[in-house]
Amino acid sequence: MCQKNNSVARFSNRVENYIKYRPHYPKEIIKILEDKIGLKKEDIIADIGSGTGFSCINFLENGNTVIGVEPNTEMREASLKILENYKNFSVINGLSENTTLQEKSIDIIVAGQAFHWFDYKKAKIEFQKILKNDSYVVLIWNEKLMDKKNTFMYDYGQILLKYGTDYEKVTYSNVSEEIISEFYTSYKVEDIPNFQYFDFESLKGRLLSSSYTPLEGKEHDEMLIKLKESFDKYQIEGKIFFEYETKIYYGKIN
Repeated sequence: MCQKNNSVARFSNRVENYIKYRPHYPKEIIKILEDKIGLKKEDIIADIGSGTGFSCINFLENGNTVIGVEPNTEMREASLKILENYKNFSVINGLSENTTLQEKSIDIIVAGQAFHWFDYKKAKIEFQKILKNDSYVVLIWNEKLMDKKNTFMYDYGQILLKYGTDYEKVTYSNVSEEIISEFYTSYKVEDIPNFQYFDFESLKGRLLSSSYTPLEGKEHDEMLIKLKESFDKYQIEGKIFFEYETKIYYGKIN
């Protein structure tokens, strides 16, 4: 949740659905980062665009000190409530290009489901300032697997294309390999399967947690009719299997 396309404000009326229905991140992320970049429990993590704090949880449970940087007031307040039992968590009001963090104070930067909102060229300058020497940036996305036809996930993708107000402009898929390569000096990628199970009400909440879906009006009503039709077609015992691939980019930007 950061800067472009009015993204600071656009999640304010989605927080409840976001908390209830967005996926968390696989615990395997910690082991991967331990093996690949030498993540240590004493590392200080800055989570940029930390939102409701989902991307912080694995690091907090690992014992890391995590500083969330989140410009949206509602998201920031939600994270404080959700993570209130973690004494190693704090959150500040900041942007990817102006975190307000001290120079050379951060061991690892993480951005979960957020980098596609950044002005990545300005963010890179800010990240270089706040990172300690020879440190890593980790970008993480839960990518919906919507390419395979004749599946619920494909239908879901078609609903987003038809009814999402600016879905094609703000989706993670707009982060091209060119952008990633320009951002990083060098990087690698790991993939982890991830999934959720939804009944129809929770599936509806998942859809409405996205900032590009209409919350009221004719298109909202039509969208939910289409969602119910697709749910009824593919559900098994009242549940839909909702598939993701968690993508983890890690590398240096110096």
